[in-house]
Amino acid sequence: MPTERFKVRVTKDHLVFCCGHFISYEGHRCERLHGHNYRAAVEVEGPLAADYYVFDFVALKARMKEITDDLDHHMLLATRNPVISVEDGEASVRVRYKDREWVFPRGDCRLLPIENTTAELIARYLAGRLLESLRVQHGFAPEVLRVEVEENIGQSATFEWIP
Repeated sequence: MPTERFKVRVTKDHLVFCCGHFISYEGHRCERLHGHNYRAAVEVEGPLAADYYVFDFVALKARMKEITDDLDHHMLLATRNPVISVEDGEASVRVRYKDREWVFPRGDCRLLPIENTTAELIARYLAGRLLESLRVQHGFAPEVLRVEVEENIGQSATFEWIP
């Protein structure tokens, strides 16, 4: 007997967020401060509900837009990076890597509980926030959730969550 699987995917030009960031790499290097016009896509898999949807497109887009809008026009800083120090102050955030130092206005930053602001880990962060939002606001838990983060045309990373 054949197995049926259903999934829905949303990616729209309004699921974009423009952010500054930098990453550490190769254990001892740190990129220069730069930014991207990120674009997100989300895909959920699950059985058809009584209304013959896996999940409502409109609600899925709305939940993801809330999350991407929260990041838009902010400096993304990873708080769990082993070589980049992030000190969260009341008015500013001080960031250090070896002899380099940056100070950002607190309101311009999003401190993310991740190890590095790579597209892979940003996708995982978005997926975690989306899962929580779907559970709390809709009582929905997908069988599979995928979040893709594109940081440039033809250059993206995908995080997949399977319970």
